[in-house]
Amino acid sequence: MASGATSTPRKFVTDDGLTLRADTWGEPGQPPVILLHGGAQTRHSWKRTAERVSKLGYYAVALDLRGHGDSDWARGTAYTLQRYVADLNNVVAQVGDKPTLIGASLGGIISILYAGTMGQHQIASMVLVDIATRIDHAGAARIEEFLLAHRDGFASLEEAADAVAAYLHHRKRPSVLSGLEKNLRKASDQRYYWHWDPAFINSPLIQEVRDEQRLLSAAKTISVPLLLVRGANSDIVSPEIIQHFLEEVPQASFTEVGGAGHTLAGDSNEEFTDAVVAFLQQNKNK
Repeated sequence: MASGATSTPRKFVTDDGLTLRADTWGEPGQPPVILLHGGAQTRHSWKRTAERVSKLGYYAVALDLRGHGDSDWARGTAYTLQRYVADLNNVVAQVGDKPTLIGASLGGIISILYAGTMGQHQIASMVLVDIATRIDHAGAARIEEFLLAHRDGFASLEEAADAVAAYLHHRKRPSVLSGLEKNLRKASDQRYYWHWDPAFINSPLIQEVRDEQRLLSAAKTISVPLLLVRGANSDIVSPEIIQHFLEEVPQASFTEVGGAGHTLAGDSNEEFTDAVVAFLQQNKNK
């Protein structure tokens, strides 16, 4: 396969028997980069970044977290940070080499806890995408309100696009909706629903991500190269939160992407990926 040309699907099996789906670019023998999306998103948010990373000689793995996209839904209430960290441990073991972790929002929180606990010596470096050990609670509440407002689904892709445009008002509403369609599932009632398990939004994880002390304790033990990327218009990670994180995790570097909010990989993908590429190249031989 030509590196970066097309994606190849891959499956990972968790220790509790779930199948996680991923798209991969590049060759398995190349240095791996595992991309972890935010809560209520899917692996498709990473497509352009993963393609560019693979062209630099990396094996890019964009994963659907449990309960999201095409990965299995958990049994009962098995949506906890501990469970997601264990899933990441399973994926890292199956990839077979020390990866760079790129985690957005929930994916970043999982990365912090993994790197600060069982994964301390299992990763090469990490990128946190608009997430730190603290979050702005008003911004988090806005995200939850948006997700809860549409639990009855949408009558059409156009209706879903209108809802997203009203929420992400800084983005231009797309005229082609094929990208949005990948983040929705059409149910037997012919309505479109977000492509994640509805039980996720009522899980213990929603409160766990607010445990600042737990996250800070893990982050302070991380010794690998770390880049924190913030969207300049983020309502989740404020400049004060960034300053606190850099004081507590002094080896971390920081950059900001102008014109982007919390969903910065989608808001300003080229500038975001430029920052990721520069970080990977800087730390390639460390």
